[in-house]
Amino acid sequence: MKNRKKWVKVTAFTAVSVLWLSGCAPKSPLDAKNPVSLTIWHYYNGSQQAAFDMLVEEFNNTVGREKGIFVESYSQGSVSDLETAIRDSINGKVGAEAMPDIFSSYADTAYEVEQAGALANLSEYLDKEELGKYVDSYMKEGCIATDGTLRIFPTAKSTEIMMLNKTDWEPFAAETGASLDHLRTMEGVTATAQAYYEWTDSQTPDVPGDGKAFYGRDALANYFIIGMRQMGVEIFQVENGELTINTPKDELRCLWENYYVPMIKGYFGAYGSFRSDDVKTGDLLAYTGSTSSAMYFPNQVESDTSSYPIDYLVLQAPVLEGGERFAVQQGAGMVVSKSDEKHEYAAVEFLKWFTEADNNLQFGCVSGYLPVLKEANNVEKLDQVIEGHQLEVAPKTYDCLTTIFKEMDSMTLYTNKSFSNGSAARKVLEYHLADQITGDRAEVVSAMEQGKSLEEACAPYLTEEAFEEWYHSFCDALNHVVNK
Repeated sequence: MKNRKKWVKVTAFTAVSVLWLSGCAPKSPLDAKNPVSLTIWHYYNGSQQAAFDMLVEEFNNTVGREKGIFVESYSQGSVSDLETAIRDSINGKVGAEAMPDIFSSYADTAYEVEQAGALANLSEYLDKEELGKYVDSYMKEGCIATDGTLRIFPTAKSTEIMMLNKTDWEPFAAETGASLDHLRTMEGVTATAQAYYEWTDSQTPDVPGDGKAFYGRDALANYFIIGMRQMGVEIFQVENGELTINTPKDELRCLWENYYVPMIKGYFGAYGSFRSDDVKTGDLLAYTGSTSSAMYFPNQVESDTSSYPIDYLVLQAPVLEGGERFAVQQGAGMVVSKSDEKHEYAAVEFLKWFTEADNNLQFGCVSGYLPVLKEANNVEKLDQVIEGHQLEVAPKTYDCLTTIFKEMDSMTLYTNKSFSNGSAARKVLEYHLADQITGDRAEVVSAMEQGKSLEEACAPYLTEEAFEEWYHSFCDALNHVVNK
């Protein structure tokens, strides 16, 4: 089913060839005796901010000093805080700071700023050879200008992995025959989660219906976007500047059955702010999340009654059964504010330095982000950088990066193209079903507390009518936000 269409000012990616053909770096306008100062806004915090600041300092003391570039970096807090600060600057809000020379940005936000005419054309500062060094899909994501030229410089990317509490998995697997192979597909995860719920429920026969959830996921929007893509559908399809929202009922039913249904039944769960929090409290055994979340996977379970250390496994993110091996491509890049040639040139010089294999991998070893150069996405190069710089890398981060590097050739990274109101459309994917689950699951729990079995309590929410009602509401919500 294809819903209503909307004409949008969006990059026609058939014009990406413009990027590759037009790349011709200009002669340097820099003068080491009269250095140019650059300001960078980002959303890094904690160890990520420390790693980024260290690299900025190294740049200033080496290449920056040699070429006449001095960089100052500032964390704006969270992603939303950064986006608010950028919008306030663009709109000239009273008290807002001036636009920074460089700032971190996701594609949807960058698209808004580009529509305001505030981003520099980065293709003017990179030649064809330099452009070809970066992972193609990362560069294409940054081509959000109407003429297909580059506006978002890829600096650090991520995809999704599955992390598992190995310690508590092992007794469950030993007693039930559950296999890690079953976790390769979403259908297998759903079946395993049911088995885990029933196994934990059976351990307290005097208390029926107290089974525990097995699995959860961060970023429900990714589940919709990538799940649909694995089934051959682009939920947000942009061709020649025209947006089509594709919401075929059969494919959405598959997503419903492998997320809504197990959530309602208590086989899946979402309790804290992030699913790694739920593993820490013992409420979940496994979750799908960003590669950059690996560092937050807990070292122990801390419940109200016990605390004990746990080991972990890093696995591929599950794919829908029979689906193509698409995986989400995510992570903010850096954009350069439109100003003058000297500042724009200097900004690109810093970004090229930051994304060199050694520097990018040093940042990735701390942040869990993937490097953006083709040559850097392999285990051998990672090991060279770790040994060469004597880095201490958290085992979880190392295992996460190497798991992805080994799978890069067998999966296709995907992100939808940018379009007007893209952020609002993504919020529908993130919250529409999740909000319904919150209310429906509460009703199920209440019914069970009143003496109904799990099957009886869930029955009203698993009917054909219940799916149809959600389906039409979901489609209406998507169409409403993109047609504002």
